[in-house]
Amino acid sequence: QAQLVESGGGVVQPGGSLRLSCEVSGLQFRWYVTRWFRQAPRMEREFVAFINHAGAGVYADSVKGRFTISRDNAKNTVSLQMNNLKPEDTAVYFCEVGVQWGQGTQVTVSS
Repeated sequence: QAQLVESGGGVVQPGGSLRLSCEVSGLQFRWYVTRWFRQAPRMEREFVAFINHAGAGVYADSVKGRFTISRDNAKNTVSLQMNNLKPEDTAVYFCEVGVQWGQGTQVTVSS
């Protein structure tokens, strides 16, 4: 059973930055596609970014150019660098690997 633990959320002003991390254990991480999703209050969970085992990333249009997904296979970690944050980025952010989910980390963007 894989375990995923997200960290790095918090409260930030518009225009600020945060870096989320997801530490993965219990599977051969290097061979898995990993994804970040987010869920705002009263909204459906939505796709944010994806990275394949080779390190190629794909992004939702809403975050393209502001967010960067990366992975460190030696540390079994996937990260999400979020820059120029907007209030509409406020959500709980989840990582997903091999259909396993973490518990989420709250990101709040507010002045």
